[in-house]
Amino acid sequence: GPPVYGVSTGMGALSHVSLSAAEQRSHQRNLLAGRATGSAPWLGVAEVRAIIAVRLRTFLHGEAGASAAICHALTDLLAAGITPAVPAGGAGCAGEVIQLAHCFGPLAGIGRVLDRAGGTRPAGDALREAGLAPFELGPKEGIALLAGVPGATALSLLAEAEAGSLLAMLTAAAALSIAAVRAPVDPYASVCARGDAVLGTVLERLRAIISPAGQPRMLQAPVSFRAAGPVLAHALRAADRLAAAVRRALAGVTDSPAFLDGRFVGTAGFYGLDLAAHCDDLAAAIAHAAEVAAARTHRLLDPHVTGLPAQLASRPGPDAGLVAVHKRAAGEVHALRRLAMPTYIGQIETSAGQEDVQTFAWAAAVNLREALRRARAVAACEALTAFQACALAAGPWPPGCGALLAGLAQVIEPIEADRPFGEDIDRVAAGSWLAGPDA
Repeated sequence: GPPVYGVSTGMGALSHVSLSAAEQRSHQRNLLAGRATGSAPWLGVAEVRAIIAVRLRTFLHGEAGASAAICHALTDLLAAGITPAVPAGGAGCAGEVIQLAHCFGPLAGIGRVLDRAGGTRPAGDALREAGLAPFELGPKEGIALLAGVPGATALSLLAEAEAGSLLAMLTAAAALSIAAVRAPVDPYASVCARGDAVLGTVLERLRAIISPAGQPRMLQAPVSFRAAGPVLAHALRAADRLAAAVRRALAGVTDSPAFLDGRFVGTAGFYGLDLAAHCDDLAAAIAHAAEVAAARTHRLLDPHVTGLPAQLASRPGPDAGLVAVHKRAAGEVHALRRLAMPTYIGQIETSAGQEDVQTFAWAAAVNLREALRRARAVAACEALTAFQACALAAGPWPPGCGALLAGLAQVIEPIEADRPFGEDIDRVAAGSWLAGPDA
């Protein structure tokens, strides 16, 4: 019948070239082989499995032109624990074809997969050992495996869960800091959230930790303490917007060409702007939240704010206290500022102008997950510093605050002298203390 892009024709700037029947039989495999131009560093196992699962999920809509057989082959790949080696960077296409060629080439015996030693091995060897044969691609299945935005979708889906965990840690760390300096609790009253249900939820969470509060030490705390609610509410809204974008990506038409209304039609479903914009939005919100958390951490080291020993040292002078913990937070914030730069601004033409704009949605999702990791370190720095401030202040603490301190005490030894605090930061960043001491 009529020509179908990428099936009976070449791709990109070569879409004007018609393929013979013999050429079509090898074309789908060639599409995967010729576009695997990436290299290490590779994504982790969880990320790659998520991408395969998302592409499988979107195949079930039907418009990709993929068979039931390839869906079964993808589930076999997951069940066998075979993880393709997928490059983390270098996605310079309008979609994700470089990364997806690496991700799905091994299904057909092309490329390399991760091994247990942290390196890679030929995909064909891994398939053979698992008792699987290289999959023979159908007439449109090579281009179907390269289509859409399953990578940005999967990475955003993982980031969505990571953001929820991070925001819980940022909220807990902020509340401990508020309690440690005995800040006035007026900014966290429910009346301050009038007209803003999300802010109301955040303030309620803060109050659950800091109430009932004792006599405040000051008339007004520094802005970084008073603004905790709006900052966290903004990040929470950004996370909700990304979650909605992920749902749209899972439900929408992302293939091109897509089989719609009985015929193959070209689409822009691979463009990924929705995901890119909301990944960038959340990365910026998280970077701001980390900046504010780092500012509170700095204030906790100041005797004028806390009334406690300088730098929260048990012996100021012989011991430096937690000053370097704040410096770690400052370094993470500096990195976060670069990660918060918009990824979908700035175009680079490829494929002789056929792909004349890109969104770099893949890069946006990768940057977001790196931003979440770094912000988690900042939250851990604040929680560790607040823990020491509370230990020196000696309470008494509200029940919610006391439960968090007890949880932290399970992962942090009492700070009685200087030590390698990086180990403490790693344990706090793991987050087990958020569930309480009996978890």
